[in-house]
Amino acid sequence: MEINYLVLSAEIILSLTGIAIVISTVYPFKNKEKLLGYVALLGISLALFSVTNNWNQNGEAFSQMIFQDNFGTFCKALFLLSSATIICVSIPYLRKAQLPPGEFFSLLIFSTIGMSLMVSSSDLIMTFLGLELLSISTYVLAGYNEQKRKSNESAIKYFILGAFSTAFLLYGIAFIYGITGSTKYLKIAEVISNFQTVPLPLLLGLGLLIVGFGFKAALAPFQVWTPDVYEGAPIPITAHLAVGSKVAAFVAFARILYQLAPDLSLYWQSILWISAVLTMMIGNIAALTQTNIKRMLAYSSIAHAGYLLVGLISHSQLGIQSLLFYLVAYALMTLGTLAIIQVLGRQNESNVDIQDYTGLSHRQPFLSATLSIFLISLAGIPITGGFVGKLFLFSAAIESQLYGLVVIALIASAIGLYYYLRIIVLMYMKTTKNLEIPIDIPVPVRFVITVMVAGTLYLGILPNTLLQLAWKAVSF
Repeated sequence: MEINYLVLSAEIILSLTGIAIVISTVYPFKNKEKLLGYVALLGISLALFSVTNNWNQNGEAFSQMIFQDNFGTFCKALFLLSSATIICVSIPYLRKAQLPPGEFFSLLIFSTIGMSLMVSSSDLIMTFLGLELLSISTYVLAGYNEQKRKSNESAIKYFILGAFSTAFLLYGIAFIYGITGSTKYLKIAEVISNFQTVPLPLLLGLGLLIVGFGFKAALAPFQVWTPDVYEGAPIPITAHLAVGSKVAAFVAFARILYQLAPDLSLYWQSILWISAVLTMMIGNIAALTQTNIKRMLAYSSIAHAGYLLVGLISHSQLGIQSLLFYLVAYALMTLGTLAIIQVLGRQNESNVDIQDYTGLSHRQPFLSATLSIFLISLAGIPITGGFVGKLFLFSAAIESQLYGLVVIALIASAIGLYYYLRIIVLMYMKTTKNLEIPIDIPVPVRFVITVMVAGTLYLGILPNTLLQLAWKAVSF
């Protein structure tokens, strides 16, 4: 068996960092949130340096259980940057909420390792291990604020439904192994290509895999857990679920469909076409009636999962390139939006009602202006990354002659304009007589918001650099 530790150097660095943070929790010292947060950021920075050094270095390791390619490198870098952003936002949050930082940062790092293993896996067993490492960490993080009933409720719901999805995934792996005699992607694809008639158990196994990943990516009809979990979880973990967990599920799912089951595209395209329509329409229509901004963003996240499915269904290099671009744009605007919601929500997340944003431009011009940019990008309005991302996703679908799906996606996007612009109208065109205690924006959070705004506008105006990187990553 070929062992190449350099392929997993980032995961090794993150593991050592997480273990060091866990051990340090037994020692009392001041400003523990900052110190452990900086240790976590140092580990992620070293892992990111290791990942970027693997660009353009393709290969396999650990008995062909791990891929090393630009696709995995691109996605790992996105995971690490997302986790670093969440750590920056979490440092002041944990201090104000008086939550223990050691377990929080270590679980966040372990979940990042799970995401990295999922995207670099070339074996269904390794994919499952990565998914479970991500899932178990996020189950705990969702209920991390044990003093809040909603946080406990979200963790229980997430765990129970997640256990069901895990069972579906395992059964799917079992069916595929039973038919093909292997769990390795390339071997399974080779066996499938030799079938003259596709066996029914193989299709059943593929369907069960779609259910398992559909839960993690919040695809309809497996999205019911999303609003309750997003609302109850601490805001940094809501961001982690909306970005890290969703992105990991999508890219791992894309690798499976394109490398393990390319010859079954006729079947999975039909299933995902229906799921994409349901996901876009349910997400956007349900978001219209929400009064809690976290629940609204949960349904918005569901709708964006539908847009991402459009690129996946296109079954082309342009579709995957567009998918990667949109994932980056989605991460920027979602992380930025939730960072602002965290600041405005204060210590106990009290100001999470949409009406609390009435007249915000008069009280907090910086926060209202940046939030408006993120909402405009989420709505897909020009000169933002969200617009360019949707443009390429829909272009890939048109190239694949998915005209009906594009029309439905455009209608769903038009519906989404209402609930995004409604918040902007409240902030700038409505006034309130309620007096508000001045908000102190922590330096790390202000830095995160500024970087996310700059990235969102950069991708909307000069998208070529990221598009070229995404194009180099799609030849997996």
